[in-house]
Amino acid sequence: MTQPAPRAAVITVSDRASAGTADDRSGPLAVEAVVAAGFDCAAAVVVPDGAEQVEHALRDAIASGARLVVTTGGTGVGPRDATPEGTARVLTRLVPGIVEEIRRLATLETPGGMLSRGLAGVVDGPGGSSALVVNLPGSTAAVRSAMPVLLSVASHVVSQLDGGDH
Repeated sequence: MTQPAPRAAVITVSDRASAGTADDRSGPLAVEAVVAAGFDCAAAVVVPDGAEQVEHALRDAIASGARLVVTTGGTGVGPRDATPEGTARVLTRLVPGIVEEIRRLATLETPGGMLSRGLAGVVDGPGGSSALVVNLPGSTAAVRSAMPVLLSVASHVVSQLDGGDH
């Protein structure tokens, strides 16, 4: 008997995409990557910038059973970029190595890569509601570069959250 694919969720954080004045291009790329990696994932959810909106979207995704939650956007230094602040409200434990490697690779591509303030960590919840949450920058180039890094460890992290061996 095969186990069902673990659920993932993608949240795009963008004032313009949430208002319908710009297309969400990074969210669908992230969804495509997590599905190709064996996760079950619906279309990306789009929310406006802001810590409160991010916090609520993350809590909703985890409550709906997502074991991996990827955000795109809102990780820079602009006045409305508050994805890390909203994410910090939800995380139980940080896993900094994931975003450190993503930033390292991004900086090799462009100096602006070092400006991402994204976080990675786990949310410990009761009854299998634990999840890995990772913030990615909102550009399509950043998502293409970061997803292989994230997906190289995502299934292992989910297994460990379930009590799997190292």
